[in-house]
Amino acid sequence: MTPPQHGLTIFIPVYNEEALLAPNTMELIRFLSDLNIPFEIIIGSNGSTDGTTSVASQLSASSSEVRWFHLPQKGVGTAFAEAVRRCAYDRIVTVDMDLSIALEFIERSYHLLDCCDIVIGSKITGCQQRSLLRRLASYVFIQLARRLLNIGFHDYSIAAKAYRKEVAAAYIGCVDRHTFYVVHMVFMAARDGKKLMEIPVSCIDLRESRFNLVHEGFYKFGNLFRLYFKEYPYLRK
Repeated sequence: MTPPQHGLTIFIPVYNEEALLAPNTMELIRFLSDLNIPFEIIIGSNGSTDGTTSVASQLSASSSEVRWFHLPQKGVGTAFAEAVRRCAYDRIVTVDMDLSIALEFIERSYHLLDCCDIVIGSKITGCQQRSLLRRLASYVFIQLARRLLNIGFHDYSIAAKAYRKEVAAAYIGCVDRHTFYVVHMVFMAARDGKKLMEIPVSCIDLRESRFNLVHEGFYKFGNLFRLYFKEYPYLRK
């Protein structure tokens, strides 16, 4: 297998993002071009039923830095795993299509990956404008993860995370179909002595969640307890 080149892969999972896809991708291209770093943007449509794939195809045709794929079923974890397999560069940064996280995270995490394996962007230790319900749910989940898994980070959302490709590939078995993979990968990497760093990020996200929050809550808390019981012998050492 050809080793990845030194540079930056931006991965954006998308579900029915026809309206935002073109303008925000172009904004991202302008930002990345100013960094003077080799880069690519991989757009991973998962289950989109609107014009997302058509717009992604047009962007790819007009810009050599943009690549895309489409998966028929909704599943951001599946899309992440596919992006890791496809990416050309040795550093991967995940962002949301609404660009709700300040883009400065991209440049900072890129350089931190010189000495880190995973960089975690944290809204709680930074600045966030999100609904009270989403902030409260995140806080409860983070505190429970801290208590059960002995990991002291403050953000397990899919966006604003940066990985060395070799590390992401090594833990690809932790990636499930949906969003819990971030927790699982962070836990396993910390357990194995990888170097993880958390940095504050600024987030403005006032639009309606792309996930059913009730279903997402049951799914995430259920998987948290399943991981705890699976790793109980290690955690009790």
